[in-house]
Amino acid sequence: MVTGQVFKMKVELLEQVAYTLNLHQENEVQSVAMNDYIGKRIRLSYKGDIHCIKCGKKTKKSFGQGFCYPCFTSAPEAAECIIRPELCKAHLGEGRDPEWEERNHNQPHFVYLAATDVVKVGVTRDHQIPTRWIDQGASSAIRLAHTPNRYLAGVLEVALKDHFTDKTNWRKMLKNEIDESIDLEEVKWELEEQLPSDLTEYFSEDDEIVEINYPVLEYPEKVKSLGFDKLPVIEGELKGIKGQYLLFDDNRVLNMRKHTGYIISFEEIS
Repeated sequence: MVTGQVFKMKVELLEQVAYTLNLHQENEVQSVAMNDYIGKRIRLSYKGDIHCIKCGKKTKKSFGQGFCYPCFTSAPEAAECIIRPELCKAHLGEGRDPEWEERNHNQPHFVYLAATDVVKVGVTRDHQIPTRWIDQGASSAIRLAHTPNRYLAGVLEVALKDHFTDKTNWRKMLKNEIDESIDLEEVKWELEEQLPSDLTEYFSEDDEIVEINYPVLEYPEKVKSLGFDKLPVIEGELKGIKGQYLLFDDNRVLNMRKHTGYIISFEEIS
C-alpha cells in the first residue's frame, strides 16, 4: 500500500500511453506504474484530508482542481486566463503574478486540433505537447498554429470557436466514440482561408498527425462517474486508463485530476 497526496497522473506517449500515479507525502514521492495494474483489482481509499497544491494548507473543499479558496482566488495557476487564454495579459506585463506570467504565459503556445467524436480546438504551451492531448483523451491531434504568447493563441482559438468546440464530451470520450472519417490535415488547411489575415501568419507548417493509443482492455458502454466525496473507498478491476480517468468494471470511471490534492492510499487486492 502507498499513501499520499494526489496530483495529475504523469503520462508518456509510447506505443500505448504510459501512466504514472505520483502520491506525494512530505518530501517523498511514491510512484505507481498504473499500466501494470490494468486487468487487476485495485483499491483506492480516501483518507478524509485535502491539502491545497499551492500553499499546502488543509482545506475542506478543493477548488479549481486542487486549490484552497484563497489560492484559487489569488494564484496565477488558477487565473481566468487558464480557461480563457484570450484574457491573458502576460504580454502586457500584467496578471496575478507578472513574473510567473512571464515565465509561463508570455512564452510560445500552440493552437491545435484534436479529434474524438468531433474536432476540438485547444491551446497549450509548446512543451505541453503531447501531454495536453493525452489528458483530454484525444485519439489524434495536429498542430494548427504557433504563437509567441498565450494571448494570441487565445485570440486565434476564439476565431475558430464558430467552427469547433473547445469542450470535450467526456462521456463520449470515455466510451471511445471516435469519428474515423475526420481528416485533421484537411480540416486544418480548410481553416486557413477562414481566419483573419493578421492571424494566418502564425499558421504551422507541421502537418504531423499524432495518433494516441490508450491502455484499455474494455471501454464502458454507459458511464457511471465515481467520486471520493460520496464514496471514500473505490475498488474493482481496472479495465483501462484514458485521459485522466481510471476505467473500472461495471462501467465505473474515476477522474483522478478532479481529486488533485486529496490524500489517498493505493493498493492491489485479490
